[in-house]
Amino acid sequence: MAKVRGAVVIDTEKCKGCGLCVEACKFQVLQLSQHVNLKGYTPAFMANFENCTGCTNCATICPDAVITVYRVKETN
Repeated sequence: MAKVRGAVVIDTEKCKGCGLCVEACKFQVLQLSQHVNLKGYTPAFMANFENCTGCTNCATICPDAVITVYRVKETN
């Protein structure tokens, strides 16, 4: 059976660092950065990419719609 992997792309210059996506991710893929963007916010980033299943919970809950999730089927 093929395993689904995900990849999260966050527009870090538009992310306000609210942390809703971090809380919504049950696989602890996302974290808030220690670095600030041009607006002074600490954006989210994909810290544990190997755990991502592409569930889209993070993109669904993002109030600013700055998250895009891609899914890839891996066949072994």
